[in-house]
Amino acid sequence: MITQSLFGSLAEIDEASTQRWYTSAEEWGCVCRDCRNFLTLAQKRQFPAFVLEHLDKLGIPPEKATYVCHLYDDEKGHLYQFSYRIAGNILSGETNTQEAGQCCHEPYPYGAPGFPEPHFDLEFVVTLPWVLDEPRK
Repeated sequence: MITQSLFGSLAEIDEASTQRWYTSAEEWGCVCRDCRNFLTLAQKRQFPAFVLEHLDKLGIPPEKATYVCHLYDDEKGHLYQFSYRIAGNILSGETNTQEAGQCCHEPYPYGAPGFPEPHFDLEFVVTLPWVLDEPRK
């Protein structure tokens, strides 16, 4: 276990259990247009640098998100909320958010079957570009 600061939260992380689960996990599997756009960006590592830095530190492939949701479009692009499950505990600061990210407890199990306990989610809310060769709507 290591102790790490993530978006203003102090978390205890079981790196070995986290990496073991992601080694056998599949890529995000939804095939709707919004999720295919997300997955294309993830596979090409076209996320903001701060997202990739956090995922790389933890050995998590960007395409293996445990939750993805397109929230809405605006003049800046396409706002997405997406998460990655981490084995460990939030020690303090669960309600802190910085840089469009936070540590939180998400009880919804979809996208992370069989994930080791205890765990928490590293959640991002960021605007992403549209990269598919098909229109959004």
